[in-house]
Amino acid sequence: MLPPVRFGVVGYGLFGRHHAATIAATPGADLVAVSAKSAESRATARDTHPDVDVYGDFLELIARDDIDIVDIVVPNHLHHAVGRAALEAGKHVLIEKPMALSVADCNEVVELGRRRGLVVAVNHELRHSSLWGGVKRLIDEGAIGRPQHALVELSRFPYRQGSEGWRWDSARVGDWILEEPIHFFDLARWYMSGCGEPVTVYARANSRHAESSQLRDNFSAIVTHDDGAYAVVSQTLAAFEHHVTAKVAGERGTIWARWSAADARSDRPTFALRWGLGDEVHDVALDRPTGELLELADQIAMMVDCVRHGTRPLCSSEDG
Repeated sequence: MLPPVRFGVVGYGLFGRHHAATIAATPGADLVAVSAKSAESRATARDTHPDVDVYGDFLELIARDDIDIVDIVVPNHLHHAVGRAALEAGKHVLIEKPMALSVADCNEVVELGRRRGLVVAVNHELRHSSLWGGVKRLIDEGAIGRPQHALVELSRFPYRQGSEGWRWDSARVGDWILEEPIHFFDLARWYMSGCGEPVTVYARANSRHAESSQLRDNFSAIVTHDDGAYAVVSQTLAAFEHHVTAKVAGERGTIWARWSAADARSDRPTFALRWGLGDEVHDVALDRPTGELLELADQIAMMVDCVRHGTRPLCSSEDG
C-alpha cells in the first residue's frame, strides 16, 4: 500500500476549514498541520482536528520535513509569498486563485516550481465539475464543431467581507475581478483553447459604492482569440442567490449549462447541461452531482495522484 500524501494547510478561515475537512476525508491524503493567523481560528482548528499540529506562523509549518503538499488558503495578497516559501522549502503547492496579484509574481512561482521539479496547481476547481467539465467534454468530442463564441456569466449576492474585511480591501484582495470572475475567465479560456491565444481584451465595469469604485460590482469583458472566436465573461454582485450560466456556440450548434442555488457552497443546487441546434436538442445526464465543495474533493484527490504518480494537474501554474 502506498503511504499517504501529507498536507499542511496555510489559512483556516471559512474556506480553509473546507480544505482541511476535505483533505481529512480524502483517501490517500493525511492532514498533518494547519497554520492560522488568529487565535480563534487556531482554537477552532485544534477542536476540529485534535490530532493535527496547529501553528501561528506558516513558516513553522513549511519547515517540517513530513509535509508533501502545502495547501494555500489565505487572502489573495499573501498567495505569492506563501507559495514561494513553500516551493523554496521543497514542497508541492496547491494555491487558491489568484496565484498572485501581479504577472511578475505569477511568473516567479511558475519558474520556481519548474526549476525545482515540483507540482504547482491553482485551485480552479470548476474544471473538475461534471457540469462545467461536461461542457469541455462536448467541445472536445466535436458536438458543436469549432467554437466561435462563449459566454460565462455569474449573478450573485454581494461578497462577504472575509476575515478582518480583507475581501473589501483592494490592497489585500487585489481586485474583485481576481476574486471570482477569474474562475470564469479560466473556463472561457479552457473552452476556447482550440481557438488560439487571446489577442485582445475589452472590458467595462462600475461599482455601487462611490467610496470604493475599484471594487467592481458589475463587470464584463470581451476576449478575442487568434482565429476570431471570442468569449464574454460577465459578473454582477448586485443580485441575489448564486447563478452561473455558460454557453458555447460553434459551427454546428450550441452548448448551454446552468447552475443555481442559494449560495456557491450549497449541496442542493439545480443544474442542467444541454446542447443542440434548432429542433434537435440533447439533454445530458450528469454522472455525479456538481458543486464547489464536491469539486474541491476532486482537486485534493488529484493532488494526491500528482504526487504519487507524477501526473499533471488539471490546472497547472502555467494554466492558472
